[in-house]
Amino acid sequence: MPTRARTFEYDVSLDRGWTARSSKGGIAIPNEEEEWTPEHLVLAGLCRCTLTSFRHHARRAGLEPVASASAHGVVTRREEDGRFAFVEVAVALHVTLEPAPAPAAVRELIAKGERDCFVGASLTAKPDYRWTVNGEEIP
Repeated sequence: MPTRARTFEYDVSLDRGWTARSSKGGIAIPNEEEEWTPEHLVLAGLCRCTLTSFRHHARRAGLEPVASASAHGVVTRREEDGRFAFVEVAVALHVTLEPAPAPAAVRELIAKGERDCFVGASLTAKPDYRWTVNGEEIP
């Protein structure tokens, strides 16, 4: 009998003023389109998802990362279908790990962090990830 993959479900709602709320509670996101467009929220989600995935794997390896990230995206019409979409996405991630693992272990954690971020995997434009770990850029 085939095993079924784990399933994750998420719910959000927008009220009539377009204030967003998570089914998990927390602070609502007001409709401030000048400051937080849906495109900004996608990029923030990508940063957070990538770091969450990386942190999960680092913790499994007995490490507790301190991390930050930033992202830049370009939206225009795609050549293949003429639809507006992200056509370029770049993510810069800065991580400190103590004690510093071997370079091969760092590369493995990075690969798992990128692979297991479902937001990045959901984008048609593959994100260009740039990692700096313990002050060193990782190729």
